[in-house]
Amino acid sequence: MSRRDDDTRDSDHSQWDPLDKHEEPVVARETPLPWKQIAPLVAMRLAEPINFTLILPFMYKMIEGFGVADTPKDISYYSSLLFVSLSISQTATVMYWGRLSDRIGRRPVLIAGLIGTLAVSVLFGVCKSFTMALLVRLAAGVFAGNAAVMKSAMAEIADDTNRSRMMALLPLTWNFGSMVGSGVGGVFANPAQQFPGVFGDSKLFIYFPYLLPCLIGSTVAAFGLIAAIFNFRETLVRPVQSAEEPVCEQPAVAGCSTERTPLLVQPAATSVAPAKQNSMRSLLTPLVLRVMATNAIMCFAYNMCDQLYPIFAATDPRDGGLGLDPRSIGISLGIEGIVVVYIQLVVYPRLERKYGVLYCYRRGLSFAIPYLVSMPFLSVIALHLQNQAGTSAASMLAEKIAMWAILMSLMTMRITSSVMAFTSINMMITNMAPTRADLGFMNGTQQLAMSVVRIFAPIVSGSLWSWSIKHSFPFPFNSHLVWMLSTVLIAIVLKLSYRIPDSVNKFAADQPKPAACAKESDNDDETIQDRD
Repeated sequence: MSRRDDDTRDSDHSQWDPLDKHEEPVVARETPLPWKQIAPLVAMRLAEPINFTLILPFMYKMIEGFGVADTPKDISYYSSLLFVSLSISQTATVMYWGRLSDRIGRRPVLIAGLIGTLAVSVLFGVCKSFTMALLVRLAAGVFAGNAAVMKSAMAEIADDTNRSRMMALLPLTWNFGSMVGSGVGGVFANPAQQFPGVFGDSKLFIYFPYLLPCLIGSTVAAFGLIAAIFNFRETLVRPVQSAEEPVCEQPAVAGCSTERTPLLVQPAATSVAPAKQNSMRSLLTPLVLRVMATNAIMCFAYNMCDQLYPIFAATDPRDGGLGLDPRSIGISLGIEGIVVVYIQLVVYPRLERKYGVLYCYRRGLSFAIPYLVSMPFLSVIALHLQNQAGTSAASMLAEKIAMWAILMSLMTMRITSSVMAFTSINMMITNMAPTRADLGFMNGTQQLAMSVVRIFAPIVSGSLWSWSIKHSFPFPFNSHLVWMLSTVLIAIVLKLSYRIPDSVNKFAADQPKPAACAKESDNDDETIQDRD
């Protein structure tokens, strides 16, 4: 019998037979979370949502103070320009940050982004004109590429058993940071007026009424920067090997071993040397483009309403709004964060492990529809409260409590939908990266698509809102227009999601590469034949 026959027979006996009823695959336990790496990432992640959302409660009053809007109904248009300016610069730079992190590592890119976030946060607080605020927001977008880099870093320190729980931490941090940022912006805006006993004599905060919340946001960015410099270890660490001695990518997988594969694998030397990356054409497959398209449409719908809400909440009820002051807007945006922790850390990981990422994505989209349809009807209750001013205090209190109860229920539905949909789409994009060397590109591409969408969503929602409340059109072309348009878009995404295959539930970068191994095995067979 030839040596090749012996090798083939031994190989056949060594492989696990999936039809063998006497052997069952072992279900791996969840790996404990590496908090020494996660904690610095969470500290860094908090900086972006806090600094992004703290301007929402006072945006209306700030633009009104600039004096650029002819009427209050035009304020939404100028607020949309501030949101768009950040998205434009973010779109132009986010791909460069992602690819740069693939080459030089995640840590230096994250540090650069945090330094920029800290600086522009302080600058926004001292803006005294709309032009200056616009330029500062453009600068803020240049340093807003850390989200994609953090997704790559989180995916690199996770494994198949804990990936859903770890990836859920990033949107959890975003939602918690959004809650804190909204509360900070609402409570500490114009402190000389809100807290005259403490800040009433402060010339600094009288002249710069929105500086204090921005200083608080920059302090959070400073803590993230300290964590990045002193506590975060580089995650883009790859084995360095000789080009003359290629090895199989998955030596531990049954059937992937060859005659040249060592029985005892020695630990490889590691460094930040960049691994080979796939081309853009090979990465942007039809499936990836399909998922990206659903992500873009979903992001467009969510962003229209998320950017509109603070303007909707501040608008007079006679024009279809709620008539809330900045503090009430901050509370309404912040109180929903109580639910976030439970949904993100308990509910979502259990659903994902039991049903998969795709199932959670569809359920999240389903929750958005009743929220979007119901929200504009709250203006009817707000208008009734406004008209009942001066009547029985007990009656008004009861109606106000009812309005806030409905508002909080809808905001809870919104955050549940957002957590499930955005966490799922983040995991799907990460799962589709063929290798770990392509994670930066995949997450950067997703961030690019979201940035492009964020350029147009605020303009569309702001312009449609101003147009709809300036004219007396019937439903749904009145103050309901933006909300109904978002509902239609979410329904379209929900339908498209049923064309996405279940393969997005698995992390492709850690899956065996049988084709590559088979090719190497064929080469080994040819070598054996030559020797025989």
